[in-house]
Amino acid sequence: MKEPQFAIKVLDIDHLGIIAGIIDEMELVEEVNKIVGIKEKESLTPGQVMKAMILNGLGFLSAPLYLFEEYFVGKATEHLIGEGVLPSHLNDDKVGRELDEFYRVGITKLFTAIAIKSAHKFQVKKEIIHLDGTSMYVHGEYEKEGAINQVNEETEINTLEIELEEMKPIEIVHGYSRDKRPDLKQFIIDMIVTGDGDIPLYLKIDSGNVDDKSVFVERLKEFKEQ
Repeated sequence: MKEPQFAIKVLDIDHLGIIAGIIDEMELVEEVNKIVGIKEKESLTPGQVMKAMILNGLGFLSAPLYLFEEYFVGKATEHLIGEGVLPSHLNDDKVGRELDEFYRVGITKLFTAIAIKSAHKFQVKKEIIHLDGTSMYVHGEYEKEGAINQVNEETEINTLEIELEEMKPIEIVHGYSRDKRPDLKQFIIDMIVTGDGDIPLYLKIDSGNVDDKSVFVERLKEFKEQ
């Protein structure tokens, strides 16, 4: 009598299992869901999407957003991200919507909340911190887009003004280049790290022509408030 044969499905984890484990220990998914909020009938929560983005980013792969789900084909997504999560759930529409939500909430707010919680979790000393900025040059014209001209008549003006102020985009322009490429436009990354292990606690993206002296005091105040 022949023994029954069972189909065996092999999925990869690679180095991503270690990263996923650290993310779980940080409680990143829970923190992001708390800040961004969870909508009913979502197949993926905002925190799970961010976790998937981190795994994708540390997968040593550079690809357009529409190929995002292809990266997870053949990988154990249920083990890495959450029960019931399939590569098809990680499509570019879903990721794009969550990126909009992250931007709406505030990237700096999200980053700082996650970083400070992780620092408490892993008992990182925060008595001494360091603040510095660096320039990131880019190729291309990056022409300024015109101001928003059309406004829905039903939208309240005050609410719109507040949202526009909070969601004001950076400008990729020429500025003082720490990379010695004054011919290229750039943007600025301001970061605060701990004296204990240089653990990042705060991240802010600025326009390429921002002067350190004019914004560093404001950055420290904002960090202290959070």
